[in-house]
Amino acid sequence: MTISTISKPHERLAEILAGEMEAVNTLIRTRMASEHAPRIPEVTAHLVEAGGKRLRPMLTLAAARLFGYGGDHHIRLAATVEFIHTATLLHDDVVDESAQRRGRPTANLLWDNKSSVLVGDYLFSRSFQLMVETGSLRVLDILANASATIAEGEVLQMTAATDLRTDEAVYLQVVRGKTAALFSAATEVGGVIAGASEEQVRALFAYGDALGIAFQIADDLLDYQGDSKAIGKNVGDDFRERKLTLPVIKAVDQATPDERAFWERTIEKGRQQDGDLDLALNLMRKYGTLEETRTDALAWAAKAKTALTALPDHELRDLLGDLADYVVSRLS
Repeated sequence: MTISTISKPHERLAEILAGEMEAVNTLIRTRMASEHAPRIPEVTAHLVEAGGKRLRPMLTLAAARLFGYGGDHHIRLAATVEFIHTATLLHDDVVDESAQRRGRPTANLLWDNKSSVLVGDYLFSRSFQLMVETGSLRVLDILANASATIAEGEVLQMTAATDLRTDEAVYLQVVRGKTAALFSAATEVGGVIAGASEEQVRALFAYGDALGIAFQIADDLLDYQGDSKAIGKNVGDDFRERKLTLPVIKAVDQATPDERAFWERTIEKGRQQDGDLDLALNLMRKYGTLEETRTDALAWAAKAKTALTALPDHELRDLLGDLADYVVSRLS
């Protein structure tokens, strides 16, 4: 299908959900305030107001509306999801020693690592307060599990990212933790709070899980063949940061002894020199791993769309399907 460059799925979602998203943004601004520590809203506002798509909270709102929810707990849950996401970004930038996020200097660069970590902790705490206000133990269970899975995925990535023994199964586990866990939780809690059936809740989880995996695989592929301005970071950053992502894992799996020695030097030992990125790209092209990775991303997007067939026939269901297409359309 042709994806419109004028009206992208997330932009159409934002238009349909504009009233509810305004309520979410108001709640976010209210809850990120702190009477005693002005540094908290300063740091949080820098990231929250940086122009992110708010995709995860919109998934929660869309799932709830899909089942005709008429209350206001979905607003709290959408804000919860955004707080968890923002907290993980603050922590990630410290761990990765990042200097740029969404085209702007990171909070840890503008302030310091301590501020980023502690404000991230504050947002996690705020997110749990919001969860509790819904009065749903099921929702609390889903989002608490997602928070633990995210942290677990980040720790696993720390140890797996520069270990050439990391295979595709471990990579998938990392991706499920760092990205897909919050996508699936966001859609799942929207359905739960709206009273969806167990089969429908499972479908929402499956959609979010597959969408998150497709999104991350696409992101990892674009690091090697995307446009720097479009992706908001330099092409090859993952290589320079010694991150074993799917295109490299596939190339390592087929490497000759000399090629493996190259990967050991550049990824495991971090001894990189001029021309190494070009050589890495040539090895990935030699074994067709960039195209294989693209195929994997498309397959996960298709899996996300298949999961939607268990949901009610609705404009929002169609949009969620378009969204799955869109996250991989960047690869064409």
